[in-house]
Amino acid sequence: MEEGAELGEGVSVGAFAWVGAQVKLGDRTRVRHHAVVEGFTTIGADCDIFPYACIGLKTQDLKYRGGSPGLRIGDRNVFREFCTVHTATCDGEFTEIGSDNHFLAYAHVAHDCRIGNHVILSNGTTLAGHVVIEDHVVFGGLSGAHQFCRIGRWAMIGGCSKIVQDVPPYLIADGNPGLVRSYNKIGLERGGFTREQMARIKKAYRILYRGDLNRSQALDSLREAGLDGCPETAVYFEFSKKSERGFLPGAK
Repeated sequence: MEEGAELGEGVSVGAFAWVGAQVKLGDRTRVRHHAVVEGFTTIGADCDIFPYACIGLKTQDLKYRGGSPGLRIGDRNVFREFCTVHTATCDGEFTEIGSDNHFLAYAHVAHDCRIGNHVILSNGTTLAGHVVIEDHVVFGGLSGAHQFCRIGRWAMIGGCSKIVQDVPPYLIADGNPGLVRSYNKIGLERGGFTREQMARIKKAYRILYRGDLNRSQALDSLREAGLDGCPETAVYFEFSKKSERGFLPGAK
């Protein structure tokens, strides 16, 4: 452990692990043997970093020009074996991860990503730079997301999928190239959504992806159906405003 590292109460650092000088570890966080945490990195409480995970290493972005870009991580996150999470590229900017997330073996989070809460990246998932993942998203194993893609809340990405455009909330995307296949019925049931909420989400999905409409027309149809006033479906309008790469197309 380098001089200058700040460790909270009850932090555990295993044999042959490395904690850099600019690192701050929250209370009860565990860095297991042979894990690495370095860079301008702040990690919250009760996180668990497994052997050979590398957290807070320098970006792989060739645009890096020095300075102190960083990484901010919330509470109760799990980083399994050989997981890699990189700092941002530009001085003063941060890769950001929320709380209660699971990053399974060999998952990779690139520079400047922003990840919410209760997200699961299964084994071998790869996120390119500047990807935004909203809350309660699940990635299947060996899947990947292109730079600047946004994945909406409660979405599910199938294993081995290639995501090159934005996936709206509550939907399932699968395939290479990835396509929207359906709405995430099982995930929503497990998440405690009511039948009425799920019926509205299903209706919105059918308008967005089964009505042979472009995005503007589909959003107009959502308004006409009164779905812009429901919390669970109003998110599509906000998501559309933030979308940089356009919505992922649907399967025919």
